[in-house]
Amino acid sequence: MTPDALEQRVRAVVDAHRGDRGALLPILHGLQAEFGYVSHDMVPIVARELNLSRADVHGVVTFYHDFRPEPAGRTVVKICRAEACQSVGAEKLAEHAQQVFGVKLGQTTPDGSVTIEQVFCLGNCALGPAAQINGRMYGKLDEQRLDRLIRNAEGNA
Repeated sequence: MTPDALEQRVRAVVDAHRGDRGALLPILHGLQAEFGYVSHDMVPIVARELNLSRADVHGVVTFYHDFRPEPAGRTVVKICRAEACQSVGAEKLAEHAQQVFGVKLGQTTPDGSVTIEQVFCLGNCALGPAAQINGRMYGKLDEQRLDRLIRNAEGNA
């Protein structure tokens, strides 16, 4: 995408949310929905449009883990690492996923197929260890079930 085309699309999202109270967060969510990520190239455009510093916009983008600086994989796996899930095997599950896909938590496989992320509560504490795969919640996971669910998700991506 050319820089001019990117600026036009970013400005359209900004314009759609300019009147919102505390417009920065709705704009960033809009960019995430539109592009799948909020790139470093978008930050100065948003800052200029809202009369904010780039540091202010960058600080908000990097503070919230849901804003990605680059596209996610076709399958996004969020493994809960909060205390309740840790107590029933979440660490082992996270280590397994990292080993199987050859990436660290927060990274995407080189082929763009899978992103493995950590979260610190999915609200599924009674059914831990829990994970969310492409927005769908799963509980009582073990390594084999996680592998099977990810393979199924990849087939549907």
